Amino acid sequence: MILIAGPCVIESRDNLLKTAQSLSDIAQKEGVDFYFKASFDKANRTSIESFRGPGIEEGLRLLQEVKNSFGYKILTDIHLPEQASMASEVADVLQIPAFLCRQTDLLVASAKTDAVVNIKKGQFMAPAAMKHSVKKVLKTRGCTQDVSYEVSKEYGVWLTERGSSFGYGNLVVDMRSLPIMREFAPVIFDATHSVQMPSSGGNTTGGESKFVPYLAKAAIAVGIDGLFFETHFDPSIALSDGPNMIKLQELRDLLPKLEAIDKLI
Repeated sequence: MILIAGPCVIESRDNLLKTAQSLSDIAQKEGVDFYFKASFDKANRTSIESFRGPGIEEGLRLLQEVKNSFGYKILTDIHLPEQASMASEVADVLQIPAFLCRQTDLLVASAKTDAVVNIKKGQFMAPAAMKHSVKKVLKTRGCTQDVSYEVSKEYGVWLTERGSSFGYGNLVVDMRSLPIMREFAPVIFDATHSVQMPSSGGNTTGGESKFVPYLAKAAIAVGIDGLFFETHFDPSIALSDGPNMIKLQELRDLLPKLEAIDKLI
């Protein structure tokens, strides 16, 4: 089972290393393929006054420090084609944000690196339509085969479900999207972004983290390749996505239940 976990954004060196240290027991669990996640820049914040992160140069330096100190594989997101090459020098997985999942230049630039490309399904996208985004990466990497789960896995392309827009300020998860997308790519379920309530906090995004365990268990029951959790030692003081993140201890308590469901399935 792929497990992606970490803070939404790099808030400071101390907070980053504190979170990384707190995840060490989870990362070493048998049967877990662990990736540490943190963003060096949050370019799609609700307000221009929102905290964005330290930027690419300092952010990648800190992520490299995490990699060196703990041996973690790293996942981080990029927003511009010119960031792909630089970020791939540190990151094992380049993540394409949901709002940018159709951006051809960004997908092509990511595909030209050696990193796995994790494409988040846009909140506005039908799951079957994500096949075209996958194909952009595969074609760039020289794949001439038809798009399939096995081919995407071989060429390093993942898809991540993170909810769909449902009216204003709300997301829902259609569990049908998981088997639909899994026909042509490995699928990760982002349990924390799926409980976001976009722009519901005025100039910030709200969320209902109490529903994270329910959606995570449901996704495991449907059948997926991995889970994504944004986590923090104290979400109430997090500088980004606090309302939808879960505490580190809550993640620890949840994982055995998810493992039990996964074994049953």
